[in-house]
Amino acid sequence: MNDQVQPGYNTPIPAKITTPARVSTRIGELQFADGVPTVDTAAKLYDHLDFLRGVEAFLNAVPAASMEGLRRGLAGQGVDAAHKAGITDRLMDANPLFLTGNTDTVYAVAMLDIERDGPTVIEVPPGCGPGTVDDAWFRFVVDLGAPGPDRGAGGTYLIVPPGYDGERPEGWFVAESPSAVNLVIIRGFLVDGKPDHSTQLFESGVKVYPFSTRDDPPAMEWSSLSGKVMNTVHANDFSFYEEVDHVIQKEPLGVIDDETRGLLASIGIIKGSPFAPDERMRDILTDAVAVGNGTARAISFRAREQEFLLYDDRKWLNPMPGGDYRFQRAGGDGGRFLDARTAFFYIATVNTPAMALKMVGKGSQYGFVALDSTGVPFDGAKRYRLRLPADVPAADFWSIVVYDPQTRSELQTGQHLPSRNSKRDALTYNDDGSVDIVFGPEEPAELASNWVQTVPGKGWFVLLRLYGPLETWFDGSWKPGDIEPS
Repeated sequence: MNDQVQPGYNTPIPAKITTPARVSTRIGELQFADGVPTVDTAAKLYDHLDFLRGVEAFLNAVPAASMEGLRRGLAGQGVDAAHKAGITDRLMDANPLFLTGNTDTVYAVAMLDIERDGPTVIEVPPGCGPGTVDDAWFRFVVDLGAPGPDRGAGGTYLIVPPGYDGERPEGWFVAESPSAVNLVIIRGFLVDGKPDHSTQLFESGVKVYPFSTRDDPPAMEWSSLSGKVMNTVHANDFSFYEEVDHVIQKEPLGVIDDETRGLLASIGIIKGSPFAPDERMRDILTDAVAVGNGTARAISFRAREQEFLLYDDRKWLNPMPGGDYRFQRAGGDGGRFLDARTAFFYIATVNTPAMALKMVGKGSQYGFVALDSTGVPFDGAKRYRLRLPADVPAADFWSIVVYDPQTRSELQTGQHLPSRNSKRDALTYNDDGSVDIVFGPEEPAELASNWVQTVPGKGWFVLLRLYGPLETWFDGSWKPGDIEPS
């Protein structure tokens, strides 16, 4: 503290509470007239503030834009009413752009619109695989089937808006969603390595319809999504904000909290008002979305926080760090785990506790890797090898799927499915029970049955999925090797 009285004051003023006439910063020199910004400095600071809020809006609104991307992509395939659903009856190949979709299960997908249809019914048959309903901000609403309250015995669910005081039929499972749009997605396992059983189960037993039509519901209409060219991935340019604006205009005011609503309002996304940024703001947001997108990619592919690491000595990452589907850090004491939420929704879809909780022998767990053993991104022109030790901890089965880092969707190669699966494929195992998965552009002379094709000039990354994960996964006594150049 300066004990001398400065000119203009009657008492000593701590220097730390004052602002010099000139301040050097990362955005350039800031100038002040006795603490008041000059006109040019104020303009520079407002541009920077708008930029910061544009970046934060991108990082915080990825879940909403991702759900909007799904809604638009599915509507383009005819999934535009409650009773119209899509199904990957021949599994999900690399044609559809779908964030880290798997090649291992049959997907049945429907979109609800409670604003349009009112409370909506979902009937799931006995033996139904894991299913989930997520709201327009990709928040968990309820599980269906095996992880849901019907526990795989089949049941009828009613999805209602907040404050619903209407009929609740006895024996039904009622779940409240804060949003109009909701995703319904159910996964079905292969039987004898084929999708036929789950496809038939879904097409004959899953029904979705408005509650108001329960006495005479419309017949389900199923559209095959296998092999279809479609995009369900959100934008990474200025139109990202337009996607988010559509969600804000569509959904009830209370779908997000005041803080998030205020952040979006600060860049011009306000319910009931047109999103019409002027040229200055449009230029700033175009820059902000580029930085936001780059930041999301840094968080996703080059994580810096310890919680992202599955192991201290491997490159494998946890796609849902923190183990909380609400993305709360330390059970909520640490607030929202913002980077974990951004990373998860930037590369993945579907949010359910079954993907985060420790459920030995049930549910699923995941490992994600985008760098080789030396810390370098994968090169589609080179060969690599991954060794999975014996006794892979999966009660049901495990799989390796390869993805494109640009689209975060399955890598498009000459193979029908860019993956290997312990139940579907006739893999070659080593004498000690371990298995080597090989990656490269050309089929190898050895281990051809274990090969996943890559593309010269393209990068790639991998998800390891364990269906029915066992204790050795959770306690870390079993762990996959790094992917090594070979």
